Amino acid sequence: MDDGVAAMLRTLGDAFPAVERMSADAARAAVAARRQAVTNGGDADAEDRAIDTAAGLVDVRIYRPRGPVPAPRPGIVFFHGGGFVLCDIESHDGFCRAMARHTDSVVVSAGYRLAPEHPAPAAAEDAYAAFAWVASHAADLGVHPRRIAVAGDSAGGNLAAAVSIMCRERGTPMPAAQVLLYPVIDPSCDTDSQHRRATGYFTTRAALQWYWRQYLGSTTLPEPAYLVAPARADSLAGLPAAVVVTGTLDPLHSEGVAYARKLRADGVSVVHRDFRGLFHGFLTMMAFPPAVAGRDLLWSDMREVLNTRVAEAVR
Repeated sequence: MDDGVAAMLRTLGDAFPAVERMSADAARAAVAARRQAVTNGGDADAEDRAIDTAAGLVDVRIYRPRGPVPAPRPGIVFFHGGGFVLCDIESHDGFCRAMARHTDSVVVSAGYRLAPEHPAPAAAEDAYAAFAWVASHAADLGVHPRRIAVAGDSAGGNLAAAVSIMCRERGTPMPAAQVLLYPVIDPSCDTDSQHRRATGYFTTRAALQWYWRQYLGSTTLPEPAYLVAPARADSLAGLPAAVVVTGTLDPLHSEGVAYARKLRADGVSVVHRDFRGLFHGFLTMMAFPPAVAGRDLLWSDMREVLNTRVAEAVR
């Protein structure tokens, strides 16, 4: 293991609370207390709105990169991580500003309802509603209607994957791409990496099991199961092109790799970046040197997939 990575894991291990021993409110407060200040505010301008959905209002923050405005830009609907329980628009503000700047896209970060107060599939339905809102307001947002991707990290990656399937099943406009950053895919928590990386790598298997208990509210999955467990869809055929990021030190590594393979096996175009010697959540650690390099590659992949999708759409 790289010395810098080992040092970062020690720091994270010492600082991050054992959420599985806490209430949701206490865990949220503990995580919010260690939030780092945003230092890249100049990357994008931000506007807060509340959008009306069937389940009530969903907060969104719209990021527009500064500089000359092409007409129109790509759009990215982003869902934050946090195990469906923690984090919010603020926790991923710096990351979304950087995404807007470096992909020259309008990024819409969605503040979906959190568990356990709102169990599954509330988050997935909010994520779907946020994507549908962006798609229907593309002109007002200055977004190309055929260049709207969904993206998310961790639990947000789960939501981006679920929204892609929901659009296909409901016959609504599809995302141009799905960007899944070390996604949470299945509640079983019984993969090889979940056991081999159960402790010592920042995110623990015990924490992941706790997140799933909060989100599901019971041991029964909602129907259809793909609303919370995307790999349980009968088929992934016909879904948008995917960029999948995994890290070999992540307890979620096995399920992320398996989902990328299943997408590819079902005919979906996939760019899979498997970062050797890196751990869950690294990309949103803005000053961490491996994350800086990883984000540069991610932005390039995202620009490529969005440009490819629109080129295909206008043929």
